[in-house]
Amino acid sequence: VQLQASGGGLVQAGGSLRLSCAASGRTFSDYGMGWFRQAPGKEREFVAAISSSGGSTYYADSVKGRFAISRDNAKNTVDLQMNSLKPEDTAVYYCAQHRANWATTQPLRYDFWGQGTQVTVSS
Repeated sequence: VQLQASGGGLVQAGGSLRLSCAASGRTFSDYGMGWFRQAPGKEREFVAAISSSGGSTYYADSVKGRFAISRDNAKNTVDLQMNSLKPEDTAVYYCAQHRANWATTQPLRYDFWGQGTQVTVSS
């Protein structure tokens, strides 16, 4: 399985970015997907997740109401729309594929990880 994340960059506080992750290697629609992030000196933390069908989504409290996860099973992609960005959202963002058709907040439940894309929010 390969996961290729893109869309990161530098944005001012209050701005928006859209991350995208393209997956290949196994039937995309069979697996939940998640986004995680890791800031310098901090542990990797859960951001958002979506079930295989897209019918269920989950968010960290810190991003709820600002970020939205979505997926396109026809294109094998999962996106993360990030609005009202804050400097504390600065991190490397990783997409990951769950081992089952649901999705959880726990990184150990994800079998495959992308390479990460840097998001920097300036104040």
